[in-house]
Amino acid sequence: MTLQEGAVLADAVTAPKSRRRGRIGRTSWILPSYTTLALVFLLIPIVYTIVFSFNNSIKSNISWRGFTLDKWLNVCSAQNVCQAFGNSLLIGGVATVVATTLGTMIAIALVRYRFRFRAAISLLLFLPMATPEVVLGSGLASEFLGAGVEPGLLTIMIAHIMFCISFVVVTVKARVSSLDPALEEAGRDLYGSPGQVFLRITFPLLLPGIIAAALLSFALSFDDFIITYFNSGSVQTFPTFVYVSAARGIPAEANVIASAVFFIAIVIVITQQLAAAVRRRRLARTA
Repeated sequence: MTLQEGAVLADAVTAPKSRRRGRIGRTSWILPSYTTLALVFLLIPIVYTIVFSFNNSIKSNISWRGFTLDKWLNVCSAQNVCQAFGNSLLIGGVATVVATTLGTMIAIALVRYRFRFRAAISLLLFLPMATPEVVLGSGLASEFLGAGVEPGLLTIMIAHIMFCISFVVVTVKARVSSLDPALEEAGRDLYGSPGQVFLRITFPLLLPGIIAAALLSFALSFDDFIITYFNSGSVQTFPTFVYVSAARGIPAEANVIASAVFFIAIVIVITQQLAAAVRRRRLARTA
């Protein structure tokens, strides 16, 4: 093969690839543009909530009436908004503690032990996650009514604990499955009692998964509306307060609370990321 024939053959092979690269280069803007539009679309309600928390509204918070800081300084001036927020915090806290404790124990039992109906229990734990909330909420309301239990704070807590346990089990179960049994075996070889091995080895290794499950449980409980609506009775939580107020425009005070929760969550995430970065740097220096 002559040099000229080789050059012609090389051009024939590389030409389709170069044309494909050219087409990809011309359409490479589609994915970044779509991502940007999706992000803007998701942030619009959050921006609206933050902006209208500074609205100088009187009865309705639908139209802009002017900038003011009074709503932030007097957040409890709207009727029942702080009481509803306090109820949500109380219910979310109790549901998180109980569901995280029970769910962690169930997850450890499902991974570490073999017993009858283990597979059936694992399947049943997924039912609250797969069942529509309308069905779950109405079914719980019927059960409470049949048992003669008056709907209120107690029924809401029981309902939230019930559906939060499933999420805790799934989250912690994945963490338990990833643990190396050799670490616990080493603790037992060093004459550690079962309690010492759990507290000093197992629990610290499970802690990231437990914290993640607790945060997920609190977010689900604090945000829940449908199940709460069926089982709340006369008790009002923050989501139900927002729902009732939406017809005439959510009060600016509710926007203040929602904005504050958003900012606190952002601060917690940033603080956690910075702390993790500091820990990685310290480990890198000592390595």
